Amino acid sequence: MSTDNTTRLSRRAALRMGIAFGATLAAPALAQTEASTVEIENDLNSNIRRNISSFRSLQWQPYFKDTRKGAILVDTTSRALHFWSEDQNTYLLFPTSVPLTEDLTRRGRTEIVRKVVGPEWRPTPAMRLRNPEWPEYVAPGPDNPLGTHALYLSWEYYRIHGTHDTRKIGRRSSNGCIGLYNEQVEQLFGYAQIGTQVLLI
Repeated sequence: MSTDNTTRLSRRAALRMGIAFGATLAAPALAQTEASTVEIENDLNSNIRRNISSFRSLQWQPYFKDTRKGAILVDTTSRALHFWSEDQNTYLLFPTSVPLTEDLTRRGRTEIVRKVVGPEWRPTPAMRLRNPEWPEYVAPGPDNPLGTHALYLSWEYYRIHGTHDTRKIGRRSSNGCIGLYNEQVEQLFGYAQIGTQVLLI
């Protein structure tokens, strides 16, 4: 606690809550580590150091022509999602999970085509081949891997969604989708529109 009674957030708490800025406050880098991190991806119960060495605020101009209907940038290297509102008054920065392997990773431009609260989940045919023991259908609820909210992209099977398994955030842990903490995807859900631009790099 500082002498002016201002509570300082820990680094972990800041990442857990996400960062929200006004457009005029989005310039400085934040939450950068002093050195690159090394990560063990084997299983979710292992001790890991999450790859947040490049977790910093960005400007939208290098990535989008405009912010019409809002703009989402997902950086699969730093494992961060950036959102700019159409009027550029809201900027959000959240840690994410990203695909397990390069062959599961898709990059390029897409957009949000559907928004669902309490999504259902069905493994894709490719997932079922890799994991035949997985169920064919999971109803909305605490066992659903899509968490509480999902933003469906124009690419088939690809989504930005929540997760009930918070160990996955900051890791290579998905089968192609981008995962957020449930409270953060709910916040993003409130701002994102059908037609919001999305760029994965």
